[in-house]
Amino acid sequence: MMDMKSRNQYLFTLISKKGGYHLALRKQKTKILDEFCKTTGQNRKYVIRKIRKGSYVHSLRRESKEPGKRRVRKSTYDKEVIFFLIKLWELFDRPCGQRLAPLLKTEVDRLRRFGELHCSLSMATKLKTISPSEIDRSLNSHKEKERLKQKYYHKLYPLLYQKIPVKIAGEQDRAIPGSVQVDLVEHCGVSAAEPFIHTISSTDLATGWWEGEAILRRGMKATSLALDLLRSRYPFSWQAFHVDNDSVFINWILYGYAKSHDLFLSRSRPYKKNDNYLIEQKNWTHVRKIVGYRRYETRREQEIINDLYRNGLRLFKNFFQPVIMLVEKERCGGKLRRKYDIPKTPYQRVLESPKVREESKNALRRLYESLNPAELKRAIEAKLDLLYQAHKMKSLKVEEEKNFHSLRLPFYVTQPDSVRLPS
Repeated sequence: MMDMKSRNQYLFTLISKKGGYHLALRKQKTKILDEFCKTTGQNRKYVIRKIRKGSYVHSLRRESKEPGKRRVRKSTYDKEVIFFLIKLWELFDRPCGQRLAPLLKTEVDRLRRFGELHCSLSMATKLKTISPSEIDRSLNSHKEKERLKQKYYHKLYPLLYQKIPVKIAGEQDRAIPGSVQVDLVEHCGVSAAEPFIHTISSTDLATGWWEGEAILRRGMKATSLALDLLRSRYPFSWQAFHVDNDSVFINWILYGYAKSHDLFLSRSRPYKKNDNYLIEQKNWTHVRKIVGYRRYETRREQEIINDLYRNGLRLFKNFFQPVIMLVEKERCGGKLRRKYDIPKTPYQRVLESPKVREESKNALRRLYESLNPAELKRAIEAKLDLLYQAHKMKSLKVEEEKNFHSLRLPFYVTQPDSVRLPS
């Protein structure tokens, strides 16, 4: 088989030897095409187009040039221009090239006059004449570096992340009670300004048992105390707990907490919520659907939420809400078939487990006999109403303080000197 270079050379020789293809008669052109197509096996129409365009000649010229002799276009905007361009791009809040180019035309001279931009007159001229497309091309490399910094910025303890193993959903133990998933739910409303209340939500993989605790700040020590309270309310001891990559869990204090209590600590893959999907489900059904999306930030609201979790919600969900567990998952052709077991409450699954002590089971039986689901439901509604009233009173108080401060200040104080009203 002939390569492309050999075919182009053969076609060039064949056409030039016959006296010129374009000046030849029809029968001579036919003979040339027949000979070339028979030798190379190429399509006749493709060869005709190749001859008409002269592409074989251009390829021969490119191949005849020595390597390294290709002329490189000299760039007008060197690294020094890009340095000042990055500085101006950050100053004007990182706009695109189409928005930055008109700004440079008007603001470069003003910044030089104010002493904010120290560059020569030729450099200022280059900055004012650079096109929007050239701005985007010049900033591409810097934008990629900024993106990578933001992507991996959350890893405050890179060595600690290496010590904590990653476990996907299929690798976590669902057979024995004590393997718990833990997550943090924020009650910040529309503002992420600290402080506000967080719910530490936890669930057992084998039984579906759920516990929650509200903390006011996402501190490491507050999280450790909340985990102690959560562990004390479970009818069995923890063996391992699985968290996401949030720094409230991945820190040296929590790592030492797991070591001191002989708990196996594992984490999810970054940006993979499916590794922690059981607690993500509970975050919706046990926290968001009940507490809602309002902003809670006071001690009073924290006390009401904790009372709701400890004395109402955990009892109703664990004793009277059946859980369906996935037993098997198999792929049949293009479909994924899932098999589930019989729906049972977490309380029933704990009683069926041979790994839970009889003393704990007897205590759960006595507690179950004393519970009235209708009364529990009414108590939950009453506590939610109390939480709403506390939130409403807090909002009214904030509004009153705003109105009070606005009334105390005279109108002319907020006006510029040029339009100040006479006293």
